[in-house]
Amino acid sequence: MQGAKAKGIGLLSGGLDSILAVKVLQQQELDLVGVIFVTPFFGPKQGVDYERMLGIPVMVRDIGGKHLAMLKKPVYGYGSQMNPCIDCHGLMLREAGKIMEQRKGDFLFTGEVLGQRPMSQRRDSLRSVEKLSGYEGRVLRPLSAKLLPPTTVELEGKVDRSLLLDIHGRSRKRQMALAKQFGIEDYPQPGGGCILTKQGFVKKLQTLFAVHPDAGVREAHILSYGRLFQLPGGQLCVVGRDRSDNESLEQLAAQGDRVLRSVDYPGPRVVLLRGCVNSGLPPNDALCSSSDRLCAAPAHDHDVLLAAQILASYSDAPVDEDVLVEWKCGDEVGRVKQSKAERHDFQQYMV
Repeated sequence: MQGAKAKGIGLLSGGLDSILAVKVLQQQELDLVGVIFVTPFFGPKQGVDYERMLGIPVMVRDIGGKHLAMLKKPVYGYGSQMNPCIDCHGLMLREAGKIMEQRKGDFLFTGEVLGQRPMSQRRDSLRSVEKLSGYEGRVLRPLSAKLLPPTTVELEGKVDRSLLLDIHGRSRKRQMALAKQFGIEDYPQPGGGCILTKQGFVKKLQTLFAVHPDAGVREAHILSYGRLFQLPGGQLCVVGRDRSDNESLEQLAAQGDRVLRSVDYPGPRVVLLRGCVNSGLPPNDALCSSSDRLCAAPAHDHDVLLAAQILASYSDAPVDEDVLVEWKCGDEVGRVKQSKAERHDFQQYMV
């Protein structure tokens, strides 16, 4: 092929198939760029240097807001859980297409394999994804290209179709053989990635949307960092599981959230989502705002007291020991003592 190299923008998931898609295309004289999209439900794997591994420039783009709007009402519905795979792939290709146009690129590419996934990688599903993206005829799937209609860049001779592959179905044998051929040793096993396929997380997300239909990216993201409880007054309570969760909850908590911590014993951070806005607390002058004196939450605010009890149950305090719990709403601070109970006493509230 003569003239300038064809430019391709590729969707990277971090999985073996998208890695192989890059490697297959690198057998030709092409200008390739990878893009990894970030949402509350998936993103780049920590500690992986994708540019070094693939030998191409890789950019990261956050599409959390657009993805969440799509998730609440997908055109093609959901898979086995709350995974809108067809709509999701269409959205990512549409966003990648914008990058392609900005860079005056020629085509998009993915690591999709015909027939590998029952919802999103059937022949008709791949067509639907292209239609949603708005870039019909410009989406190249190098691993299955010989089994699919030729794309514009193939017809124009910018990409040599004879060097592309014809992988089909759920077997991973050919991908594993290719990985060995290309010297790829460290790659993730299939089946992970998007937590919208995980029943436990989906139940939490559905509860969030039921309580807060206008929930945004931050609130969806915070669900990943702890156990979720739905309290009798309707408030949602996120309880950190370890130090990493606690740090993430501190960072993600917003002005309207009530944040609780144990003063005397190691324990989890607890976040009452929108707990300052919808708590039903009396005016500010009735609140304790000094950390120097003991302050009980108003007796009628049962959700705050229950959240403190749950925190105490997950603290390192001995059972039946009093645990001093501090809560914060913005600049307001209060304290309440709760006796540590057994964790199973609160199992009925766990989502």
